[in-house]
Amino acid sequence: MKTKKVGAAGKFGSRYGKKLRLNFLKVHKFKSEEKPCPSCLKNSVKREAAGIWKCKSCGHKFAGKAYKPA
Repeated sequence: MKTKKVGAAGKFGSRYGKKLRLNFLKVHKFKSEEKPCPSCLKNSVKREAAGIWKCKSCGHKFAGKAYKPA
């Protein structure tokens, strides 16, 4: 159900208001992309769960914020 214009927020349809859907889209895009690892500095950190981040390259696991690593 997602389209280019609304992305992952398309699953909500016309519910919840435009501002909330745009905020959801911004957070969803940021948490999905890979970030730099604090130990090996490669762009390979992915979110495992809320507040738990893991580097796919070196295996370093650390705690951070729910949607941002630090």
